[in-house]
Amino acid sequence: MSTPRWIVHLPTTLTSLDEATSLTVALRNSLRHVTAIDFGEATLSEEDRQFVRTRVWCDARVGDSARCPLPADHDGPCTRPDGRSR
Repeated sequence: MSTPRWIVHLPTTLTSLDEATSLTVALRNSLRHVTAIDFGEATLSEEDRQFVRTRVWCDARVGDSARCPLPADHDGPCTRPDGRSR
């Protein structure tokens, strides 16, 4: 059995998915050095519908431990975080 991971739910005053996505991108850009945060697994939900989640990034595996950093449902092939193709 693996050790359970904790999820941090961070409510905002934002009222649109685009605004929430922009905030999530800004948080990833400014906090990517914090290895305890797995931004690849970031999802968004409406306050009163938290069981309906919207994935922010593709997050497909593109190597041993790398994940695709492109937006969820992106067109074309996945890329590695360093910009190379899968």
